[in-house]
Amino acid sequence: MRELGYVDGRNVIIEYRWAGGDAGRLPALAAELVAAKVDIIVTSGIPAANAAKSATATVPIVMATSGDAVADGLVASFTRPGGNVTGLSLFTRELSRKRLEIFKEAVPGLERVGAMFNAQNPATMPQFRETATAGDTLGLKLMPFDIRFPEGIEPAFAEAVRQKVQGVLIISDSETIAHRTQLGSAALKAHLPTMFANKAYLQGGGLMSYGPDIVAMFHRAAYYVDKILKGAKPADLPVEQPTKIELVINLKAAKELGLTIPQSVLLRADEVIQ
Repeated sequence: MRELGYVDGRNVIIEYRWAGGDAGRLPALAAELVAAKVDIIVTSGIPAANAAKSATATVPIVMATSGDAVADGLVASFTRPGGNVTGLSLFTRELSRKRLEIFKEAVPGLERVGAMFNAQNPATMPQFRETATAGDTLGLKLMPFDIRFPEGIEPAFAEAVRQKVQGVLIISDSETIAHRTQLGSAALKAHLPTMFANKAYLQGGGLMSYGPDIVAMFHRAAYYVDKILKGAKPADLPVEQPTKIELVINLKAAKELGLTIPQSVLLRADEVIQ
C-alpha cells in the first residue's frame, strides 16, 4: 500500500482483526468491520472470505488468498466475479498432483504420505480428497491427520511416525501458515520429509514446497484495494490466479534428514536454500 502512495494514519486507516486460530470468531469480527463502516475488507483464506461475504453484500471484499473461489461459492466466475468479492485464487486443488509427483521423485521409496490439515477449515477436506485421488494415480497412499493448533502439532507427527508414514504433505490454510515454524520443527524432530504449498513455510525447517509466492499475492492484493478506492467495482475486476509456480528445496533440512535430493529434482528448483 505504501508503494501505491498510502500511509496508514495519513491518507488511509487500516483496521486489523485476527481470529487467533479460532475460525468461530470470524463472523463476529467481520460484523465488527462492517459496523465500523470500512470501505474495503481484505481477507486471507476461505473461512475469512466466507465470513466477510456473509456479513455484507455491499462492502467490497478483496481475497488476498483463497482456494478455488468459484467452487467455494465466493464468486460467480473468475473473469466476471459478480457481487462484492474479487481478489486472488490459489487454485490449490489443481496443484495437488504435481506436488505429489515431485515429492515422490525427491523421496526414494515414498509410498505412505501423511496429509496434515486443519479440519476446522471447511475448505481443507475437499483439498484432502482431491490430493488422495491424485495419490491413487501415483501409487501413493494418503493418510489424513487433523491437527489442532497449536497443541496438536507434535502429537500429529508422533502419530504419523507410529503409522509408518514416510513423508508429510501439509494442506495449507491460515492456521498452518501461522504455525509454520512449529510444523517444520516437529517434522525434523520426527525425522519426516515434508512438502508444503509455498516457500514461506520453509522458514520453519520444511524440506520443500511447490506453489505460488504467498507474499507476492498479498502484495498484489494491494493493487485491488487501490483500484476499488479509485472507483472500480469488485464485480468487474477478474479474479487472478498465480502465473508463476515455484519449486523451492531446503538442502539444510535435507541434510538434517539424511536425505539426498536427486539431481533431476534439484535442476528443476527455482530456489535452493543452503
